[in-house]
Amino acid sequence: MKVFAIADVPSTAARDEIKRHLPDEVPATLKLYLDGKVDQFWYRDNKGPIFLMNFATLDKAKGILGSLPLVAGGLMTYEYLPVTPLSRSAC
Repeated sequence: MKVFAIADVPSTAARDEIKRHLPDEVPATLKLYLDGKVDQFWYRDNKGPIFLMNFATLDKAKGILGSLPLVAGGLMTYEYLPVTPLSRSAC
């Protein structure tokens, strides 16, 4: 299953606290890419990343991203959008 995961950094999140977690967040995110869980990724200033991911279920995607340091620390959330290929029945 393909899933877009769109990050959001709440306005209440302390920037210093986010910066403190980045040395752990970046390698964990890179591992998801190298393991084939993240196909592509983009970054939006002051909003965080957008991932195009591969997971068997939406719950699995939520569990994996939920374990990332920024999410686990309450400094970032994700909106999840499962997507499928366009088909005739979708038109």
